[in-house]
Amino acid sequence: MSATPTLSDFAVTQKWPAQHPERLQLYSLPTPNGVKVSIMLEETGLPYEPHLVNFQSNDQTTPEFLSLNPNNKIPAILDPNGPGGKPLALFESGAILVYLAEKTGQFLPQDAAGRYETLQWLMFQMGGIGPMFGQLGFFDKFAGKDYEDKRPRDRYAAESKRLLGVLDQRLESRAWIMGEAYTIADIASFPWIRNLIGFYEAGALVNIDEFPNVLRALAAFVARPAVAKGLEIPERG
Repeated sequence: MSATPTLSDFAVTQKWPAQHPERLQLYSLPTPNGVKVSIMLEETGLPYEPHLVNFQSNDQTTPEFLSLNPNNKIPAILDPNGPGGKPLALFESGAILVYLAEKTGQFLPQDAAGRYETLQWLMFQMGGIGPMFGQLGFFDKFAGKDYEDKRPRDRYAAESKRLLGVLDQRLESRAWIMGEAYTIADIASFPWIRNLIGFYEAGALVNIDEFPNVLRALAAFVARPAVAKGLEIPERG
């Protein structure tokens, strides 16, 4: 019978050595997807060690990182204390949020109905808010802004406004997406909204002031100490 694997058995640790191998290892970058996990880790208080995956030097395409996530995207984690006491490698921010919620018993309702409803809104972010806001950012701030044809930009702006409207209606008379309880649905969604109107500078394009419930919840989100800290992790080199 083979011995239980340790962190040193994972190729990713050759490029990013673990100074604290007993802690969960986070491989990330402070982007909207990346900070979902750093915020979650700060909120739960779970000990972890962050490692910066630098896109400027194409860290995400190195063999070491691809051994952890063949899809070459951040974030990814390596938990030395995974299920059954064995290390667990995991990628995709939504999957990581669910894993951490279940591991710590936090930010995901324990009752089945509440759990599935929360997962529903997590998938709303993963399948809608993230991809659409990201495309709008490309056409509004990055290379796509130079396209003379503004129909692609306007298409993503219109869909982003629609999604914001859905979320604004959901937040009517609710503190958070699930009500009074702050959950992984909020941790997944609000970094993207913050990025849309901040880094992407698309607030005017989507008429963000038409969504007061979203703005109110966003303000409450960024005021949380764990969020303020998680938004800056890993530190950029």
